[in-house]
Amino acid sequence: MKNQYQYDILVVGAGAAGLSLALNLAGNARIAVLAKANYEEGSTLYAQGGISAVLDEQDSVESHISDTLKAGAGLCAPNIVKHTVESGEKAIHWLIDKGVEFTKQSNRGSKDSFHLTREGGHSHRRVLHAADATGRAMEMTLINRAKEHTNIDLFDDHNVIDLITGTKMGLAENRCLGAYVLNRKTQNVAVFRAKFVILATGGASKVYLYTSNPDVSTGDGIAIAWRAGCRVANMEFIQFHPTCLYHPKAKSFLISEAVRGEGGRLLLPDGTPFMQRFDSRGELAPRDVVARAIDHEMKRLGVEFLLLDISYKSADFIQQHFPNIYQRCLSFGYDITTDPIPVVPAAHYTCGGIMTNLHGQSDIKGLYAIGEVSHTGLHGANRMASNSLLECIVFGKSAALDISQKLGAIPMPGILPEWDESRVTNSDEEVVVSHNWDELRRFMWDYVGIVRTDKRLERAKRRVDLLQLEISEYYSNFNVTNDLLELRNLAEVADLIIRSAQSRKESRGLHYTLDYPEKDDKNQRKDTILVPPNFASRIRS
Repeated sequence: MKNQYQYDILVVGAGAAGLSLALNLAGNARIAVLAKANYEEGSTLYAQGGISAVLDEQDSVESHISDTLKAGAGLCAPNIVKHTVESGEKAIHWLIDKGVEFTKQSNRGSKDSFHLTREGGHSHRRVLHAADATGRAMEMTLINRAKEHTNIDLFDDHNVIDLITGTKMGLAENRCLGAYVLNRKTQNVAVFRAKFVILATGGASKVYLYTSNPDVSTGDGIAIAWRAGCRVANMEFIQFHPTCLYHPKAKSFLISEAVRGEGGRLLLPDGTPFMQRFDSRGELAPRDVVARAIDHEMKRLGVEFLLLDISYKSADFIQQHFPNIYQRCLSFGYDITTDPIPVVPAAHYTCGGIMTNLHGQSDIKGLYAIGEVSHTGLHGANRMASNSLLECIVFGKSAALDISQKLGAIPMPGILPEWDESRVTNSDEEVVVSHNWDELRRFMWDYVGIVRTDKRLERAKRRVDLLQLEISEYYSNFNVTNDLLELRNLAEVADLIIRSAQSRKESRGLHYTLDYPEKDDKNQRKDTILVPPNFASRIRS
């Protein structure tokens, strides 16, 4: 049929997680990889800092595990952390084999080795990087490898509307059978059916007014998995990157944590350093500590930004280590070799997500989630810098291995029902979508941001409930558009974040509330798990 596509594997998302899984499976399966926009617009591409792995003789796997557990504030899953860290070196060699060129340093009398930097929460230098554009180097390399493979078909400008499951089809087994997908170029809706569906859609930071993420980070995978019947966990833990460039036209350009790792100092507007007043580790404290410190000082002083200064280093050092940041800042009128950088915190990483196991399996048979969209237990209450790209590669591999063992035993789903547009029309009031989008992101920033209170969360919940009613009515009457789908998903995810935050009566990791400023290990040291109305106990297969 014209609007039906059939593949062994459907991968939703074309970042490091989705592409690594596809490349690991492409020798034995036909694979479709969907990108919501173009292939250069995912979060992987914008990751500047690097990817963590133990390669230094002075470092150890045990130290990396310990640092990760400490950053996670008691909520990391130790077995997941151990698996991820122990897989680090193999993941790096896999990337190198695919063609990723990490920055090296010259060593006297011996061969060159990789230059390792250090970021917040790490006790050793263990972050590999490709200058200050590691994500771009990884993304473009993996995209090129995928384009070369005859078993991988890449679809850009394709946005998933909803998953098709056995329950929706009236079948006894609630297996994921495929998805309804909007082609943004033609505005047609197609059916993609597959033996296995993998969600690798990234995070949900566009739910906030200020974010370091690209426009596509609208929580799509989390929302569609929730609607399909999957549990989600730890959505209250949203990581705010402490240092994004403050400029009206910069669109929250990220100033990599590696700048602080290489000696960058945070300053008040008058040039006074302040981080030692908040944490003995100063600028190398975990991101939640640094973000709250900046937020506190901005509110105390009533200013819109603070400063990050690395200009005391030589111009050669700065331009060699941070060429992209240097050029980008220069384009906005800031020479970071002579002047400090104006910075502001911004929503950066979603530590919670779709609940999965060690192999990326969700609660629904045949449905996997990997990368930022998932909750594996690696990050706990706070992600440690540069563990996220490692997670993408490690779980891309582990999910691929699990799927490859089951592929031959799973039949291809039959023809599925076409998308029904018989009772909807084109909207003549798109302003409703744009207005609700702006309102949602603003109240999430004001009420569910870096510092929270019960009263702020109650206000946010009332507003998101009303918005969801309006969006549901709109969705039922008009043809789907990309903006409508993103708004629907953002509202769903916003509700999950608010409900999760309301249930945690303590401050831990990235969740800080003035009403409960201390940790409560006796009653609250556990994951926040939300169960959808259509959830039923399932045996994964």
